Amino acid sequence: MRLDKFLKVSRVIKRRTVANEACDSSLVLANGKRAKASYDVKVGDVLEITFGNRTTRLRVLSVAEHVGKAEASEMYEILS
Repeated sequence: MRLDKFLKVSRVIKRRTVANEACDSSLVLANGKRAKASYDVKVGDVLEITFGNRTTRLRVLSVAEHVGKAEASEMYEILS
């Protein structure tokens, strides 16, 4: 699954266009490297997302095309 779509489906970022812009602005790292929106997210990847002056690290636990609001937070685990 594409990185921008994963961020939207997991509800880390609310809109896919915003997720795409964050990737284009180098605000998202995958396994320590700059990630484009087209990066293929896999289980076990560590994503680092910068929101303003705050950085959030999370580990991908599952990848699914369609997830309900209640199950969205089960797709990842926050590391810091």
